[in-house]
Amino acid sequence: FSFNQPKFCPTVAWNPFGITFANQTTIGEKPRAIFINTNNTIYVYANRQILVSHEGHINPTKIIPINSSTSHSILVTTNGDIYIDNDEVVLKWISNKNTFDTAMKGISQCYGLFVDINDTLHCSMRNLHQVVKRWMSDSVLTPTIVAGTNRSGSAPNELNTPHGIFIDVNVDLYVADCRNDRVQLFQLGQSIGITVAGNGSPNPTISLSCPTGIVLDAQKYLFILDSWNRRIVGSGPNGFRCLVGCHGRGSQSHQLLFPLSLSFDRSGNMFVTDMNNDRIQKYLLKKSCVMFQGGDVKIWLKGKFGSERVQ
Repeated sequence: FSFNQPKFCPTVAWNPFGITFANQTTIGEKPRAIFINTNNTIYVYANRQILVSHEGHINPTKIIPINSSTSHSILVTTNGDIYIDNDEVVLKWISNKNTFDTAMKGISQCYGLFVDINDTLHCSMRNLHQVVKRWMSDSVLTPTIVAGTNRSGSAPNELNTPHGIFIDVNVDLYVADCRNDRVQLFQLGQSIGITVAGNGSPNPTISLSCPTGIVLDAQKYLFILDSWNRRIVGSGPNGFRCLVGCHGRGSQSHQLLFPLSLSFDRSGNMFVTDMNNDRIQKYLLKKSCVMFQGGDVKIWLKGKFGSERVQ
């Protein structure tokens, strides 16, 4: 994958007071989508343009205009190609040609994009309550349905206003099912979803209100943008817990006002588009931890893992 999936310790925590990485002055109004690749290059969609920044730089080093009223999702592949939704098509910015091409058409707006390990592009269509896919080597640009039934509903095979999606190495699909207040897992080839978080979960440890994004770490723990609760929640060995934005909505550094997308940098720091505050917040990884396993001291520090034999 081209994005960061850190391996965290069970007691991982982030500083709840975020640092404003970018504000209205640097990126414009209503930032919606963010993506950070394994080189720590940061891609943001805001104000009808894609802003590209490199590690340690707030001001963009590259600006790519896009003729779109509103885009909601952005994804970058390992070769630097950028996928972004644009009304009823998905556009692909071909990095070695500096030009856009059409990657998918015949769709409603995508509120989530993902390219899996088989080079298949997935699109979460909020208004049609579906997730669709297209193999990128296929000559046909129209997609096929993966999940959902083209009508809103709360049955296991239905979705209601889906937003962000994530596909793991097993090509299992996770969907932030916003209006059903849940996260659904559709295993490869299955049209019946399994509720893994939120409303209807068999082991409910946290409630969700319109989740809009989901990310999995290296151990397949879930990190969810719980947007209408204005917070980020995460799973671990003991279930779910609130990570940031845990003290109500607002514009202070420890608060969020409609978080929409999330990405980790290479060190495990968390970047969140706080759309209604016109900013991107950076939450620094706070804790390291030491675990003993079979005579080894296993140390996690800012998402990086090492071990040392105990004599």
